[in-house]
Amino acid sequence: GHTELSEEVAQHLKVPLADIVLSSFANGEIYCRYGENIRGADLFVFQSHCDPVNDRLMEQLIMIDAAKRASAKRITAVVPFYGYARQDRKAEGREPISARLVADLLTAAGADRVVTVDLHTGQIQGFFNFPVDHLTAVPVLAEYLRTVIDNKAVMVAPDAGGGKLARRFADRLGADIAFIDKRRPKGTHNVAVATEVVGDVDGCTCVIVDDMIDTASTVVSAAELLMDRGASDVYITATHGLLSGPAVDRLKNAPIREVIVTDTVPIASEKRFDGLRVLSIAPLVADAIDAVFEDASISELFGGDNV
Repeated sequence: GHTELSEEVAQHLKVPLADIVLSSFANGEIYCRYGENIRGADLFVFQSHCDPVNDRLMEQLIMIDAAKRASAKRITAVVPFYGYARQDRKAEGREPISARLVADLLTAAGADRVVTVDLHTGQIQGFFNFPVDHLTAVPVLAEYLRTVIDNKAVMVAPDAGGGKLARRFADRLGADIAFIDKRRPKGTHNVAVATEVVGDVDGCTCVIVDDMIDTASTVVSAAELLMDRGASDVYITATHGLLSGPAVDRLKNAPIREVIVTDTVPIASEKRFDGLRVLSIAPLVADAIDAVFEDASISELFGGDNV
């Protein structure tokens, strides 16, 4: 699903990508076959659940199943972007908990471990009955922000649940934090309205921090509110730049200095614009994979910011 990222990770590890055939039958069913012996191997099945998410998820499940039946010693599912993570609880009656379903599918397919980056909520780790290595892009994003912000900075959580992430950025950058009071109309999925700012942002450079940008409704509404409250500049940073539907047009027309994301999902050329900065997550993922292989500590790589 993300050839560029997997190749870059392999280059950092100085290990070539395994030979694998992935194709589809005429009716859309997915076929997989490993082109080399993997018996007894410590195998890392790399797949980001990007668009089309259902095909990418099914490809990974089939790759894991094929590896299990080929007698791989240990199978680690490397998932830079974990699909269905937003559906981690029942917000209304008669809804699924799809994040748990994806965990059950990966378990049933034969995975022994999962490596992922910035889950929508860390509690998703509890959906698995085996180890989950939860990485975070905070060090990569914060280091870039340090180079572009020269004014008093305020890290802004776009909703009540983003306070912990905003605090991690604030601690690294020596910044203050603020919160957006957000309302989502009942029964909607990609509509959010920012109603008020909690915290002092007047004359400050505000950085809205989130785990993903999908349609950009939340962050654009927050950016407009921050400018109304006297912010001098607004940056937006997120790990996963999904940029679905009207996201690009919204971001280009919003009062935003720069949008900073990582390459956990591929961003097509038509979705790239002048104010978009895409940072590589490959070194971080490669270090984590190396630590898993060597049975070393993952949390030491992040100073504890990944839990």
